[in-house]
Amino acid sequence: MNQEDLKFALVALSAVFFVIDPMANVPIFLSITASDTPAQRRRIAGRAAFATWLTLSIFALAGGLIFDAFGISLGAFKIAGGLMLLLMSIDMMRAQPSPTRTTAEEQGEARARDDIAIFPLAIPMLAGPGAIATVMVLMSRAAWQPARTIAVFAAVAVTSAIAWLLMRGAASAERLLPKTLLRALERVMGLLLAAVAVEFIAAGVRDMLKPP
Repeated sequence: MNQEDLKFALVALSAVFFVIDPMANVPIFLSITASDTPAQRRRIAGRAAFATWLTLSIFALAGGLIFDAFGISLGAFKIAGGLMLLLMSIDMMRAQPSPTRTTAEEQGEARARDDIAIFPLAIPMLAGPGAIATVMVLMSRAAWQPARTIAVFAAVAVTSAIAWLLMRGAASAERLLPKTLLRALERVMGLLLAAVAVEFIAAGVRDMLKPP
């Protein structure tokens, strides 16, 4: 792996991690699993993390086919994905739950469901529109180069594993990460995610301005 591939891998991991933001999901996970036992929480965490990995991996693989099926240009998708990430980053910097991730109504409905691992934990909390757009744009930038393609899937797998570990030990994680620290980390992640979003938008504009 050369230096450019390594830089791409770091950008991919940062983008996927910041947009999924596993630490910010810990309080929501605790809220909607408040009536579950520790064993049930561990099972839910495992299924949610696996569903997140599977969903994002499928969209990473099928991104090109989706573009062709709907006649979407790569530049337009980069701009749309960048704008979505920018909205999420603004909410993160304001330490507010982003409606692009999950709404209060969806969280309320989840409390009454028997199985919440897929909805809303995996979709849309973890593998939401922003995360899906991110992996699809990263795959387009990877252009199926082996090292970069592996980096995208590795970023998805690592972030899903971190999300699983945090949810699995959610009670301990919440004690170890006070709300003040969580808010501070969320703002920093929001700022970094905003920079990634601007880069996506700029790349999309450059793609659309290229002569045919």
